[in-house]
Amino acid sequence: MDYKIKKANLEDLGATAELFNLYRVFYRQEDNYEKCKKFIQERIDNDQSNIFIAYAGDQAVGFVQLYKLYHYIKLKKQWLLSDLFVHPDYRGKGLSVALIDRSKQWCDETGACGLMLETEKTNDIGNKLYPRCGFEYDGLHNYYYWWK
Repeated sequence: MDYKIKKANLEDLGATAELFNLYRVFYRQEDNYEKCKKFIQERIDNDQSNIFIAYAGDQAVGFVQLYKLYHYIKLKKQWLLSDLFVHPDYRGKGLSVALIDRSKQWCDETGACGLMLETEKTNDIGNKLYPRCGFEYDGLHNYYYWWK
């Protein structure tokens, strides 16, 4: 599949909000595009997160959202991989791995020590995906880490 991943900006607001809404619905939240659009716009306007969006042609098909954290052991910035979603029609084509790889590249670009994420124990797809992408499972907290 031919796709491109770019850092989202306000030009991508509608597409990002649509995917974010679908992501939230996946996690049993109410369908509310307008609320999602406002939330994403606030993150972009206030430089509170970094969102990378995957396009297949002109169609937005996936995204990852990262928030800045600081690690008390490494004494460095790290990124919280808060949200990762690929539209159901585009799953199984390597886009999740590509979005994670882009997140790792963002760590290099920003001098961060790595990525941290948490997912539900029932997220079978994620719980198989993250270890394949180099994350280590923390059995005490159900957190995954990737360090560079």
